[in-house]
Amino acid sequence: MSFIRKIKRGGKVYLAEVESRRVDGRVVQRFIRYIGKEADGRTILSTSMSDVKVEEVKLYGPLLVLHHLAEEIGLRDQLGPYANEIVSMVYAHCLDYKSVNHMERWFERTDLGMMVNLEQLTETRLLSGMDFLEKSDPETLQRDIFRSVKEKYKLQDSGVIYDVTNTYLYGKKCLLGKFGHDKEGVKGRPLIQIGLGVTKDEGIPVFHKTFDGNIHDSKTLQDLITTFRRYRLKSGTLIYDRGITSGRNVADIKALKWETICGLALTDNVKTFWRPVIRKSNRLELEDRVQLNKTTFYVTARPYALDKVKGDLSLCFNARQQLDLRDSRRDEIVHAQQLLREDKAIKSGLEKYFDKKGRVIVNALHNAEEFDGYSCIFSTRRMAKDQLVRLYFDKDLVEKAFRSLKGVVKLQPIRHWLSQRVIAHVFLCYLAYLLLSLLKFRLKALAISPEDALDDLSTMYKVYLRDSKNLFKISRVVTLTKKQETILKAIDRSFLAAKN
Repeated sequence: MSFIRKIKRGGKVYLAEVESRRVDGRVVQRFIRYIGKEADGRTILSTSMSDVKVEEVKLYGPLLVLHHLAEEIGLRDQLGPYANEIVSMVYAHCLDYKSVNHMERWFERTDLGMMVNLEQLTETRLLSGMDFLEKSDPETLQRDIFRSVKEKYKLQDSGVIYDVTNTYLYGKKCLLGKFGHDKEGVKGRPLIQIGLGVTKDEGIPVFHKTFDGNIHDSKTLQDLITTFRRYRLKSGTLIYDRGITSGRNVADIKALKWETICGLALTDNVKTFWRPVIRKSNRLELEDRVQLNKTTFYVTARPYALDKVKGDLSLCFNARQQLDLRDSRRDEIVHAQQLLREDKAIKSGLEKYFDKKGRVIVNALHNAEEFDGYSCIFSTRRMAKDQLVRLYFDKDLVEKAFRSLKGVVKLQPIRHWLSQRVIAHVFLCYLAYLLLSLLKFRLKALAISPEDALDDLSTMYKVYLRDSKNLFKISRVVTLTKKQETILKAIDRSFLAAKN
């Protein structure tokens, strides 16, 4: 594929059409023809514009941005012999990914070939790229990538938020797919688990790992803690949900000289610990009030040890949630009572509220309502109540990451059935989300999401012109809108100087 090269001679800039070829493993450029020169910031062609016609129109704007972000962190340099194929799939996941066998047609509609110097994209090399991803050391690879990101964006080691989600496979042949608790509430789908850690302040991914679908959430963190030290993160705080909490995890994190902020389930032992406090508290103290966005909590803290690891256990009360839970439960009980009178089946789990004659067991109802609106946070790090509540309950960065992975980045459904391809597919989605998170970081001064920004840039095409007499080819970028210029300027001012 030919392209235009600027050649400086004697203080002048000439334009020549050249072609890249690989010779003995090296990329060399072959001169094809002289096509014009640049003067006073304008391009002067060696032919009349009447002899020039439009040959191709390629998608350019969104890929320009994604490729710029990837090159800044040296992504291709770290992806081995199939780097161009891998980043092509990563960019497609950010924009319009369907499947591997659709990639060739998508590639032809874009200017990506010129950006990565790739003449053709084949399904065989795409699959080989996925296999390379899986066979490489994924831990070392993502660790090196994060170090590059950390250096470029000057990230602080303030903490990591960790969570687990699952996604489903298309078909039942993959050995990784296991039946477990589907977090989307759908039954009968083979699942895989994905653990993801993102920086606490920026939401930029640090690490991920794919697990069998039936592994418990807390086990996923145990597995990752063994490799956590090698990321060379300074001591910080690891934040995670109650489903991931275990005494062993808290102890192992403490051994790394990191602190923990985690949810703690209201087990019988935890209820026993808090019951005297709740019964003595007849009023909500103003000093315990914490406002988070539109939610009000009343927080009480007590010293607590979780498997010999000392910290504070905070009981957080949300009066509005208590009322909503009680109203919802009582609505269901009233409805079930009517069904019992009609000798009809009731919703599973409501039987415990009724005796054999269909009368409501008041004590069972009161026991169920005792801890409505209450939740617990265990922390090995001493801090003010408002700071603790904000760090734990406002930790939706990783949840937004999962929504982006499943929606924007097209994580699911996974249509591969070979285990290594499934793992590679998740890795591609992880890299795509990394680029989206970096784009979000660059756009933080603008009230626009990465997805909307890429959509706005989708009308930024590169037009290739061909001279019918001399057969040269030159490209031009369509005129930018004001909004496109604003987006590009927020990402990198050099875009505007070199847009043509």
